[in-house]
Amino acid sequence: MENRTVKQIGLVLEGGGMRGLFTAGVIDVMMEQGIDFEALVGVSAGACFGCNYKSKQPGRVLRYNLAYCKDPRYCSLRSLWKTGNLFGTEFCYYELPDRLDLFDVKTFEENPMDFHMVCTDVETGKPVYHLCKSTRATNEMEWMRASSSLPLVSRMVEIDGMKLMDGGIADSIPIRFSEKMGYQKNVVVLTQPEGYVKKPASMMGLIRWQFRKYPAFIDAMMRRHEMYNDTIDYIRKQEAAGQVFVIRPQQALPVGRIEHNPEKLEQAYQMGRDAAIEALPALQKFMID
Repeated sequence: MENRTVKQIGLVLEGGGMRGLFTAGVIDVMMEQGIDFEALVGVSAGACFGCNYKSKQPGRVLRYNLAYCKDPRYCSLRSLWKTGNLFGTEFCYYELPDRLDLFDVKTFEENPMDFHMVCTDVETGKPVYHLCKSTRATNEMEWMRASSSLPLVSRMVEIDGMKLMDGGIADSIPIRFSEKMGYQKNVVVLTQPEGYVKKPASMMGLIRWQFRKYPAFIDAMMRRHEMYNDTIDYIRKQEAAGQVFVIRPQQALPVGRIEHNPEKLEQAYQMGRDAAIEALPALQKFMID
């Protein structure tokens, strides 16, 4: 039998665009309670918002989303038309963290927690897991952008000879990756309620046309719902075995991938806080058992 070092508890954050405000509410409560993890694996919004756990900045995700959700530089059809990206690259990944709502790079670098982001390799259709040690390093913000680059509304991001897009296509909830890294117990934050079943991707005709040169990526898109639903079943089994602690919304969130209404964003965030506060006694027991 292979020997494997048993590490501490990992944190796995699903994506989901602006549904990630629920996740932000959850992780803010955990930060406020001083709950630390040895590793975090984030997908798409789970990476973009989850990086604030490593930089120890509760409240930041809600703050900048409320401030800029209606700003066309942040997310707009105008940005999509002009740049090919619904979420403005320069504004979201550079101007916002560097000038408008400062990201604490020093704390991020000094925090020993490993921070992994998940992308999808367009040429292979397989997930790519990237360990980010400093957002100031070359291409690190591009890795984060790639993890959140949705098909049809984003351009592919080229890094180290790879063409990358949204990590949720190949691995929406990277629980198995976290376990493979040695984190045999994990806290998983989902952005869909219990009983949610993902359906086949819509607009597959457009996706087949746009990615006609990348058959493996098309296949990954076609199988995405099957992989997602299989992972949810696996998480249920691990939860029953006491290896996973799940925090999820009790009902469908009032936001989707895109949302410009600050009241709905704040509502989703508060639902995350409420869910985390309710789960806190059981979560703390899970962390120490």
